[in-house]
Amino acid sequence: MADTQAAEPAAPEDEKQPRSVRVVLLALMITMMLAMLDNMIVGTAMPTIVGDLGGLEHLAWVVTAYTLATAASTPVWGKLGDMYGRKGAFMSSIVIFLIGSALSGMAQDMPQLIGFRAVQGLGAGGLMVGVMAIIGDLIPPRERGKYQGMMAGVMALAMIGGPLVGGTITDNWGWRWSFYINLPLGVVALAAISAVLHLPKKRAKARIDYLGVALLTVGITSIVLVTTWGGTEYAWTSARIMELIGIGVASLIGFVFWQTKAAEPVVPLHIFRSRNFTLMSVIGFITGFVMFGATLYLPLYQQSVQGASATNSGLLLLPMLGAMLVTSMVAGRVTTNSGRYYVFPVLGSVLMVVGLYLLSLMDTGTSRVTSGVFMAVVGLGMGCLMQITMLVAQNSVEMKDMGVASSSTTLFRTLGSSFGVAIMGALFNNRVQDVMAERGGAAGAKMTEQSAQLDAASLAKLPDALREAYQHAVSSGTHSAFLLGSVVAVVALVAAVFVKEVPLKGAGPKAQDAESAAAPAMVEAV
Repeated sequence: MADTQAAEPAAPEDEKQPRSVRVVLLALMITMMLAMLDNMIVGTAMPTIVGDLGGLEHLAWVVTAYTLATAASTPVWGKLGDMYGRKGAFMSSIVIFLIGSALSGMAQDMPQLIGFRAVQGLGAGGLMVGVMAIIGDLIPPRERGKYQGMMAGVMALAMIGGPLVGGTITDNWGWRWSFYINLPLGVVALAAISAVLHLPKKRAKARIDYLGVALLTVGITSIVLVTTWGGTEYAWTSARIMELIGIGVASLIGFVFWQTKAAEPVVPLHIFRSRNFTLMSVIGFITGFVMFGATLYLPLYQQSVQGASATNSGLLLLPMLGAMLVTSMVAGRVTTNSGRYYVFPVLGSVLMVVGLYLLSLMDTGTSRVTSGVFMAVVGLGMGCLMQITMLVAQNSVEMKDMGVASSSTTLFRTLGSSFGVAIMGALFNNRVQDVMAERGGAAGAKMTEQSAQLDAASLAKLPDALREAYQHAVSSGTHSAFLLGSVVAVVALVAAVFVKEVPLKGAGPKAQDAESAAAPAMVEAV
């Protein structure tokens, strides 16, 4: 009787608990949407921003300042969450992001906008890390697979809807609302997280590793600047690029050495002793390399060669993103039901290699249906890899390192995207310029001297002969870029083969019962 009476009060809590988890997950998805939508919305508004504020020569820095601040702050946010508590660090990053958004919307000139975008980027560095780490705290790895589809869905929605939303907001409300739109969404996420999410409070005695933070920041900044400026602002062999490479390499070597001495290292090197964690970092880097290169050059090919409308550029990626979404949901469900995941990194890498090779075969006569099928193959591969890499990385470390594991994996993917855009872009641009010189003569070479990417208006004004030459040039450029991507993706396949399938934590019935019992302490029912 006493046992029955003691057990009765727990029943309502257990019944309500899933609802509160859903509220937290909704808030996390909104925050993830903020992080992914921002650059895509702002990118669409850029021409209007330049027309209003001027400063065309500083245009690239509006994106670069945000990217630099995001990449440099990502590992710091992960470590702060591990040391002082995930909830406080996550909410702080949202507040800084919203402050940067509000200030960016109020900018009166280009230097102000660049500075405020850096503030926004500092906050953005903690958004994705916070989402992944909190999910890692709340949900055992085996159950975490069920939520992969949600994350992939948010990613696909952001990539498809970003340009459309950005264009609509800019045309109807003005470019400043491209930044202000973050405020109501961020406030909703903050309110839900504040009211419902309750994680154990932490207080580390050790101080923040300021020297480690400084060395890592200088190293990451140098790498991003090399990939951003190389081949565009400066020649790859120029003194400035060589200086940045030297500074970056020296800083990162110094960082690694210091991490072995620091009392509370920003990135504890022991996490790389786990073979799976290291392999997932490599696969994440390659996935970022391939994905952002593909999303940049596929719409360009379809607009320039296949004559698609630039207005619906996000929709052009639907075959790839739709396939990625479906595969991610299937992979998550299978992982949850079986606890097995080895097949997905291997299968995903194979599909990515094959899909990128197929994309490299596209020419001026390739139909939209055919290119759509090729894109779907790449999407199937990325769907197998996108969330599995984070899941396995988190499963490879202790709970106390969940933040740095999430931030390190995110950082490698971010750096991979920087390298992908830069290296694939350099190949693309060089090939376009060579083919234009061959087919278009002096006029063709002069036309692409400043930029290998022509907008729709410029393309429409070209004589038929030059337009045909440009279409062949773009087709040749995408061939080189995607062939490189296919070769690079082989590295991910090799890494995937060596992954060791370690049972996911929480996989057994006893472990699941323990997680269920602990969950009400983390999330308060509403």
